Amino acid sequence: MNPVEQSLQYFENNKERMTDAYIDVLKIPSVSTSPEHAADMQKTAEFLADYLRKISVEHVEIFKTPLHPILFAEKKSSNPDAKTLLIYGHYDVQPEDPLDEWQSAPFDPTFRGDYLYARGASDMKGQVMASIFALESALTSGDLPINVKFILEGEEEIGSPSLEPFIKEHKELLACDMILNPDAGMVAKDKPTIVYGLRGLAYFEVRVDGPRVDLHSGLWGGNVANPANVLAQIIAKLHNEDGSVAIPGFYDNVRVLSPEERERIASCNSDDEKMLEITGAPQLYGEAGYTTLERQGARPTLDVNGFYSGFIGDGAKTIIPAYAKAKISCRLVPDMDPMGIYELARDYILSIAPPTVKTKVFLHSAGPAYLADDAPGAENLANALTAIWDQPITYKREGGSIPVATVMQRELGVKSILTGFGLPDDAIHSPNEHLHYPNWLKGIQALIHFYLSFGEN
Repeated sequence: MNPVEQSLQYFENNKERMTDAYIDVLKIPSVSTSPEHAADMQKTAEFLADYLRKISVEHVEIFKTPLHPILFAEKKSSNPDAKTLLIYGHYDVQPEDPLDEWQSAPFDPTFRGDYLYARGASDMKGQVMASIFALESALTSGDLPINVKFILEGEEEIGSPSLEPFIKEHKELLACDMILNPDAGMVAKDKPTIVYGLRGLAYFEVRVDGPRVDLHSGLWGGNVANPANVLAQIIAKLHNEDGSVAIPGFYDNVRVLSPEERERIASCNSDDEKMLEITGAPQLYGEAGYTTLERQGARPTLDVNGFYSGFIGDGAKTIIPAYAKAKISCRLVPDMDPMGIYELARDYILSIAPPTVKTKVFLHSAGPAYLADDAPGAENLANALTAIWDQPITYKREGGSIPVATVMQRELGVKSILTGFGLPDDAIHSPNEHLHYPNWLKGIQALIHFYLSFGEN
């Protein structure tokens, strides 16, 4: 039996025990944004550390941060010339609310058919445990052909405030030849996917202030500008009728999609009807002249993420609100400068705001777009995924942002391979988050192939 077959057999014999361990970590409510779950964050880090030690990973260390722990682990090959793979993951999860929309308790993992329901099942405890179980299985074949390191953080869902300083301070510890980030996903069950592009982000807030306090609308309506009305008018002017962003200069540095790039994006075979089913939207919408997938990953966007003003409780209260505010995000593509886009948006908004109110625009966060179609190790992973799914690889430009990939490229000098085994309808960040269990099992088998594939080269 060759090393891959031996490791796959070990996994087959132990997958039920591994599933139980996966379920155990899902039971821990590691909600990073909630101070009351600080002990659960520590408990989760210790659970992962204990498991890694049990599978003979010699160097396992939990680092304190101002918020939640960062776990580092390293398993070395006996080959002094072995390449080093660094695996990134996060063990924190989103809050469970609204709780009344869950069909089963979010931290009581429940199987319904082929799906496992729990907060974190897909994002991303499932992917973290798949990476660990694959290593455990590969180790049974004998000596690893590569060194494997893990960096597992507990703050991804709150913007990873401790991660970048940690990486900067521990470059030697994290030095590597390849980086695997399984925090992406597949476009469909039968389409193993490698994500080679991520959009950047400029996230800012607009606040419009009018009167000092809320005013009686019967007495003051028509004489004092209503901040909610003004902000709504400002927001309405941020897009053109064709769905494009109306901010002057917004598209100045956007790359024109080549025919080759459009063909590669189209290979994902987007199903618009499936997107409508997943989202519940009555109709798709977007910038004219581009396909759904092109708009999703290769075109910039602007969206209002939140809008607040005045009385929003039950019943009626006739007021002119003292203020209105909106949170707005711009998803960016390569060559767009996040700070430059923020400044363009700020200047445009201030230019169209009337003098009857006071308008402020301030930045929350910004990060550039990311392209990594030449990430080291990607060919090995593609071969491993193909070996298990017996399907050609789908290459995708993802619409979201994974800032750690950009940070690691800048600080460690290595581009990340982005993949994962979740699906578009996993309901991550939503009630009833779930993971397709058969897909997860295949993902572990593919990672076994990947870890051992470097022995062939």
